[in-house]
Amino acid sequence: MSRMAEIAGPVTGGVDTHAGAHVAAVVDQVGRVLGTESFPAGADGYAGLLAWLRGHGVLARVGVEGTGSYGAGLARFLASQDVPVLEVPRPDRQRRRRRGKSDAVDAVSAAIAALSGEDCGTPKSGNGAAESIRALRVARAGAMKARTQAGNQLRDLITTAPERLRAQLSHLSTPRRVRAAAAFTCGDAADPAEGAKAAMASVARRWQDLDTEITRLEAVLDQLVARVAAPEYLALTGVGYLSVAALIAAAGDNPGRIRTEAAFAALCGVSTVDCSSGKQERHRLNHGGDRQANSALWRIAVTRLRHDPRTQDYYARRTAAGKTRKEIIRELKRYAAREAYRKLIRPGFLQAAAIPSEKAA
Repeated sequence: MSRMAEIAGPVTGGVDTHAGAHVAAVVDQVGRVLGTESFPAGADGYAGLLAWLRGHGVLARVGVEGTGSYGAGLARFLASQDVPVLEVPRPDRQRRRRRGKSDAVDAVSAAIAALSGEDCGTPKSGNGAAESIRALRVARAGAMKARTQAGNQLRDLITTAPERLRAQLSHLSTPRRVRAAAAFTCGDAADPAEGAKAAMASVARRWQDLDTEITRLEAVLDQLVARVAAPEYLALTGVGYLSVAALIAAAGDNPGRIRTEAAFAALCGVSTVDCSSGKQERHRLNHGGDRQANSALWRIAVTRLRHDPRTQDYYARRTAAGKTRKEIIRELKRYAAREAYRKLIRPGFLQAAAIPSEKAA
C-alpha cells in the first residue's frame, strides 16, 4: 500500500530481474518499503515499471540486479529516460537467512543497496561498438569451442577406426587430417571402414565450416577494433587485436564509469587486495574481475617477455632481486593494465567509432 502522503523526499527503486518478469520495489529516504510490484520483461513492462516507481515520488535512482543479463534491457531503457541506474550486488547470505528468499525481498534489497550506494557500480550502457565487440567475441568463443570438440571427435574416430584408416590419418596434424577426412567418398555404410569414413567426413566438414566462421568473425572484430582503438596503442609490442577486443568489451561503451587506473586494474583482476589482520600486514592477488580481460593482459605480458628487449631486461633485474617468474608476470600485467587505461580507456576511444545519426546519414 502506498504512503505518498508521508513522503517528503525522493524515493529509490530496486528491481529483481528475471527472463519473463521483473519485480520492483520502492523505498523512501530512510529505507521504508513503500510497495512492491511485478511487471513483464518487455518494452511495455519497462514503461509500466518506471511509471509505477515515479508514482511514489521523485525518483532519485534505481538499483538493478543483473544488468549484464536479464536486466540489460531494463537498464538501457531507464538510462534512455534519464534515470540514474546502479548495478547492485545480489543479497548477501546473512540477509537471506534473516529475511528469507523471494523476488519481492530481493527487489527490496536492491532498492536499499541503491539507497546506500554500497558496493554499487555504474552498469555498461551497451549502446555502442563495445557491445558489438562483446557479442562478436561470444560468437567466436562458441565457434572455437565447437571446432575444438569437432577436432577431438575426429581424433577419437581415428583412434577406433579400422587399421588402414588409422594408419593413414593418425600421424597427421589436425588441419591435415581434417582435409583428408573431408575428401572421403563413402560406400556402403554397413562396412565398418565405410561407416567410419562417413562419420569422419561429416565431422571434418563441420570443423571446416566452423573454421571459416571463426575467420569471418575475427575479420569483423579486427575492423571494429581498428575503428575504436588508437593506432599508437595497437602498434605496441604484444598488443593484438583480439586482446584489445577483450579490454574494450570489459570497459564497455561508457568507460567514464572507470574513473581511475586502479579501478580498471581491479576490473581486470590484476590489482592487489589488502588482507592484513592484527600485526600482520600483507596483500593478496585479486582473484575477481573480468577473466577475459585478465587473460588478454597475460598474453600481452608473456608476448613482451619473449620478444621485447626492455621487458627482458626488466625480467633479468627482477629475477636478480629475488622475484619469481609468476610474480614478475603479475607485475607486467599490472603495467599493461595501466598502459591500456592511459592509451585506450581514458581518452574515450568510442568517439572514433561513433555511429552516425539518421539525420547525418
